[in-house]
Amino acid sequence: MSNIKQLANHTAIYGLSTILGRLLNYLLVPLYTRMLNPLEYGAVSEFYAYASFLAVIFMYGMETAFFRFVQKEENKNKVFSTAWISIIVSSIALSGVLVLLTPTLAKLSYNTAHQNYFYYFIAILAADAITQIPFAWLRQTNRPLRFAAIKLCGIGLNIGLNLFFILAVPLLSSHGYAWATNIKDTASGVTFIFVINIVSSILILPFFSREIKNLSEGFDATLWKSMFRYALPLMVLGFAGMINETMDRFLLKYLIPDKDYALAQIGIYGAVYKLSIIITLFIQAFRFAAEPFFFNKATEKNAPELYAKVMHYFIMVCCVIFLMVTLYLDFFKHFIGEGFRSGLPVVPILLLANIFLGIFYNLSIWYKLTDKTAYGAYITIFGAIITIVLNIVLIPMIGYVGSAWATFVCYFTIAGISYFVGQKHFPVPYSLKKISRYFGLAFVFYFMYLFLHEMYLHQQLSFFTLQTLATVMFFGYIGWLYITERKNISV
Repeated sequence: MSNIKQLANHTAIYGLSTILGRLLNYLLVPLYTRMLNPLEYGAVSEFYAYASFLAVIFMYGMETAFFRFVQKEENKNKVFSTAWISIIVSSIALSGVLVLLTPTLAKLSYNTAHQNYFYYFIAILAADAITQIPFAWLRQTNRPLRFAAIKLCGIGLNIGLNLFFILAVPLLSSHGYAWATNIKDTASGVTFIFVINIVSSILILPFFSREIKNLSEGFDATLWKSMFRYALPLMVLGFAGMINETMDRFLLKYLIPDKDYALAQIGIYGAVYKLSIIITLFIQAFRFAAEPFFFNKATEKNAPELYAKVMHYFIMVCCVIFLMVTLYLDFFKHFIGEGFRSGLPVVPILLLANIFLGIFYNLSIWYKLTDKTAYGAYITIFGAIITIVLNIVLIPMIGYVGSAWATFVCYFTIAGISYFVGQKHFPVPYSLKKISRYFGLAFVFYFMYLFLHEMYLHQQLSFFTLQTLATVMFFGYIGWLYITERKNISV
C-alpha cells in the first residue's frame, strides 16, 4: 500500500500544476465563449486540434523512450542529454519545414485568410517540445515540486496575459485610453490568444538553466539509435491517438457543407468537451506520476499485483469524477456561454470515453515494459480507423453527437483489445468483477438522476429537491467505495 500512497502523493503534487493550472485555464472558457462567437471559437478549437496532432510528431515518442532507457543505462545523464539534444535539433528542423509548407497547409485546410495562425502554432509547438524532456527529467528524479513551480509560472503568465489583452484592453479602450485602442485594433481576440500562448511557452525555457548543464554529456549516436527504434512505434501510436482525439473536429468541418455552420458546430463541441476536462486533468496528472513509477517498479516481484491495484484505484477515482460532473451538470454548464449549451447531452459520453482512454494508458504498460511498442501502435491505428469510419458515417446524420459516440466506441475498443492482448504477453491480475461493480453502481446512480431530471423538467420536482437527491447519490457512492475498500486502504 505504501507504493500506492507514493503514487497518489506524486499524482497530487503533479496535479497541483496540471489540475490547478488547467482549472485556471478552464476559467478562461467563460471569457472566450462570451467574448468570441461560435465561429471565432471554432477557429481556436480547430487550431488547438492541429497543435495536439503535430505535437506528437515533434516528440516522436522520445519522452517514453527516455523513461525506458534511463532505467536500463548506467549513465542516466547521457540518456537525458541524448534525448534532449535530439528533440532540440529535430524541433528546429521540423519548424523550418512547416514554415515552408504553411501556405499549402493553409490552402488545404481552408484557412488562407488565417495563414498567420500556422506560424504562431509552429513557434508554440517547438517551444513546448523542447521543454518536455527537462520536465521528464524532473519527474524521473522525483522533483515534483520544482516541476509544479515551473508549470504554474508558465500557466500564471498565460492567464495573466489573457486577462489583460482579452478583457482589460477592450475595457480600457472603451473608456478612452488611446494606447489600449491601438493594441485592440492591431489584432483580433483570436490572434491575442495564440500570441499569448507563444510568449508564455518561450518564457519558461530559462527556468531549466540547471538542466542545460547536463547537455555537456553530449550526444551518443549509438544510444540514440536504440532509443529511436523503441520510440518510433510510440510516435505512430501517438499519431493514431491524435487521430482518435482530434479527427472529429477536422471531419466536422469537411463533412458539413455549410462551412460557417460547421465552424459553429466545432465551437459548440469544443466548448462542451471542456466540461469533461476534470477527467482529462486527473488522467494527465496520473500519467505524469505513473509513467516513471511503472518503469521504476517493473523489476519488483509483485509488480503485476501492484499494477492491478493502481488500475482499481484509478477507476474508482474516475467513477467519482464521472458522477460529480453528471449529477451537477446544471452547475457546470454555467462555465460555458448560453449559446454553447445545446451540446450538453454529449458530456456524459465524452466523460466515459476519456475514462476508457485512461484505462488504455494504464494497460499500455505491458508493451512498454516488454519492448513490444509496435503492438501499441497496431492497437491505436485500429482505433483510428474506427474513429474515422464512425465519424464519416455519423456526422452527416447527427453532427457532433456522432463524433462523441465515435470517440467512446474507439476508446472502449482499444482498451478492450489492449487488455486481452496484454494478458498474453504480460499478465496482470486485474479484478474485472471489482471493476464492473465500480462502473455498475455509478451507472445506476446516473440513470436514476436522468429520471429525476426529467421529472424536474416537467415541473414534477423542484431544483432543490433534484440537487439534494443528487448529493445523496454522490456521497452514497463515495461511502459505498469506502466501505468496500477500507480494508485495502488501511493496509
